[in-house]
Amino acid sequence: MPQKHVVVIGSGFAGLSAATHLAHSGGCSVTLLEKNDSPGGRARKFEAEGFTFDMGPSWYWMPDVFERYFAAFGKKVSDYYDLIRLDPSYAVVFGEKDTLDIPADLGQFKAMLEKLEPGAGDQLDSFLAQARYKYQVGIHDLVQRPSRSILEFASPGLLLDVLRLDIFQSMAKHVRKFFSNEKIIRLMEFPVLFLGETAENIPALYSLMNYADIALGTWYPKKGMHEIIRAMVSLAEEKGVKMRYSAEVEEIEVADGKVKQLRLVSGERIAADVVIAGADYHHVDRQLLNPNYSNYSEENWDKRVLAPSCLLFYLGVDKRLTGLRHHNLFFDEPLGPHADAIYTHPRWPERPLFYASVPSVTDPTVAPDGMENLFLLIPLAPGLEDSEELREKYYHLILDRLERITGQEVRSHVIFKRSYAHSDFQADYHAYKGNAYGLANTLRQTALLKPSLKNKRLKNLYYTGQLTVPGPGVPPSLISGEVVAREVVKDHHL
Repeated sequence: MPQKHVVVIGSGFAGLSAATHLAHSGGCSVTLLEKNDSPGGRARKFEAEGFTFDMGPSWYWMPDVFERYFAAFGKKVSDYYDLIRLDPSYAVVFGEKDTLDIPADLGQFKAMLEKLEPGAGDQLDSFLAQARYKYQVGIHDLVQRPSRSILEFASPGLLLDVLRLDIFQSMAKHVRKFFSNEKIIRLMEFPVLFLGETAENIPALYSLMNYADIALGTWYPKKGMHEIIRAMVSLAEEKGVKMRYSAEVEEIEVADGKVKQLRLVSGERIAADVVIAGADYHHVDRQLLNPNYSNYSEENWDKRVLAPSCLLFYLGVDKRLTGLRHHNLFFDEPLGPHADAIYTHPRWPERPLFYASVPSVTDPTVAPDGMENLFLLIPLAPGLEDSEELREKYYHLILDRLERITGQEVRSHVIFKRSYAHSDFQADYHAYKGNAYGLANTLRQTALLKPSLKNKRLKNLYYTGQLTVPGPGVPPSLISGEVVAREVVKDHHL
């Protein structure tokens, strides 16, 4: 009997994970189709004028998830790349001469909180004890479930855990039960920004992110985040995955209740016994498929709460910068309606939050000698129209603040500049409404309430990545690929 052929669309973290797990199962051949000319999806890199820029993810959290991924294939992270634990983990900027360097050492971190709010150190112990439990249950149990049936969550133990997991309490209320200092509150609420909503709309279950941040630490792979992709591609090819680049799928062709083949933009057709779509879910569901086979209507998609998009600037600076760490969060503007607009309001914010990464502080290989690699990110609502004029306006707005707060000239030393926003996410990834991070992890978009990883009308079409379970972020995407691979093996007896 001939071996079944699985085709995976998209070489982001989820697509690579799914393809490698399936190839490792030994029950099928696997081809991975990538639209762009290099792997990684949002985690691609580019080089220009001696600078190497990671195009997307820049935070390495949850190192145990990466270790578990490679261990599934008898490998270790250290077989592929070297990790550095950042210390300080990152800096939080509240204004001129008002910056908190977040120490990697837990004792030093507690002491810092104690100075801000007497008693906060002891409160942190209680807060982290709950967060640790949520991390263990959430990352090592809940997110491993495919969320195809309510019965997956019907165990008595899990039902008893609902209250301990704080699923029905907001992160904002949860944090304020432990701390009252505004700086500590903002620090504790920051990690849920990765989940695409404000702390008022994210379940307190996700204080597990604080455990990942404070206890497990912030890391950096030498030479950049793309080293993870390079490692995953190497492992995929070792397992026999056939990688094909510049191979964009234009249509999923269906017959007899199954996907039969994929038609590429080039006109080539590729037969498939099973298809896993790691490309943008909405694009696959509404564009690549005949709408008769879509899981969700356009109206349903339009009601979904998306995580933000963003405006990115990749800058090469011809001098060393002072007063900046590897990761820098600029909270110098107050929270409120203007900040909230980055998630939900269909307009550009007047006073945006922003993030600056300077990986050359840690890694001299990403910039020429004596120069700096500067990555700026402004979170914005999805679905906005972006233009060169708006990008330039916000470039100067952010550089004004950066220069004022750090007390140095930056703009005149920029020798390379590239911007990236909604229209680029759409062009490169077919990203729905130009989103950068997928769906927000609100209560109404958790587990069974996320878009299903299985097509409801076709027996052999599955989905993986940031718009399905378990959700946005690099570690969840790795897990998403593993979860869907297990379902394919089970359903098709691979």
